Amino acid sequence: MPGHPDNRLPAPPVPDHIHRVRNGEIELAVFEYGRPDGVPVVLVHGWPDTHHLWDGVIPLLAEHFRVFAYDTRGYGESSAPREVAAYRLDRLATDFFAVVEHVSPEEPVHVIAHDWGSVQIWEAVCEPGADEYVRSFTSISGPNLDHLARFLRTPLRQPSPRALWHTLAQALSSAYTAFFMLPWLPDLFFRLAGSPRVWKLFLRLVEGTRPEQVHVADTLRRDMISGLRFYRANIVPRLAGPRERTTTVPVQLVVSTRDIAVRPAGYAEYARWTSDLVRHDLPRGHWLPFSDPAAIAGLAETFIATHSTFSGK
Repeated sequence: MPGHPDNRLPAPPVPDHIHRVRNGEIELAVFEYGRPDGVPVVLVHGWPDTHHLWDGVIPLLAEHFRVFAYDTRGYGESSAPREVAAYRLDRLATDFFAVVEHVSPEEPVHVIAHDWGSVQIWEAVCEPGADEYVRSFTSISGPNLDHLARFLRTPLRQPSPRALWHTLAQALSSAYTAFFMLPWLPDLFFRLAGSPRVWKLFLRLVEGTRPEQVHVADTLRRDMISGLRFYRANIVPRLAGPRERTTTVPVQLVVSTRDIAVRPAGYAEYARWTSDLVRHDLPRGHWLPFSDPAAIAGLAETFIATHSTFSGK
């Protein structure tokens, strides 16, 4: 699916409403766009982004839907607790449920999530009763950590050169997480190098994404550092002790075959854990919301139409 003709994102969309949602001591900034009578769609970003990750996607979805994008805890205008334990996936899932209860108390929402946003929504949709909150889930470049841990154990269960190669390739792609979990060095690194200019240069070099395609918040440097707590709170516990996690929520996997962080082979067995799964492989990099927002909007619109009364007209 093509992106914008000139490969540029439009100007940041202006929200129709800004909601402040409480979940205990956490306050989440939620930005609303689109048709007040539209089917509700919630967008969830990952590291090191904010709701601005979706600036190119929102105008395309807002033509038909009631769209909500929120800053997850630790980012942008939302609360950023200092304790690492505050960023456990079970707590992030309660943030999501609080947002849904606030913006759409009578109707399940459709969710589109990326990177750590997708990781935390995987946690949510595998909870009992999740289908009361979520009608469909489009996952972009973010695995279920329990499923990823089982994938990394494949050579132990089914030894073969192919399984060993896929596991090693994913381990190499994930090597940066070891650096992110160190106690102070990554914080210092991003304090020095975490500027919008450097970040846009990085995306240009590794994915070919032009700087004008990338929208970031003024809080980028702080968010990069705060977001390291996601890694420290979750990677080791989940990879060390994976659980059997399943969902009845319909899932659409959007797999970027040029993803520098998550290898496509890691999603091979997801049909084991989902009762309704479709998968699309796209020759794109990790930050698909920046590079091709039209692809996301098109796939999401079709999937939502399949799982709701929305006709797309």
